[in-house]
Amino acid sequence: MLKFVKHTMETIDGIALFPIISFVIFFSFFIGLLYWVFKTDKSYVNHLENLPLEDDK
Repeated sequence: MLKFVKHTMETIDGIALFPIISFVIFFSFFIGLLYWVFKTDKSYVNHLENLPLEDDK
């Protein structure tokens, strides 16, 4: 089974580009997430922390 997949992947032109694109998307997502975490206002975080404890029914 692995030989079949490996042979199929080797015959596709430009297949080496897909892991690079995947890594760039993965890396940029987590860099963006870290940026959001450090730039988020503390009062907004405190508001989100207290949401499960509020009783506004």
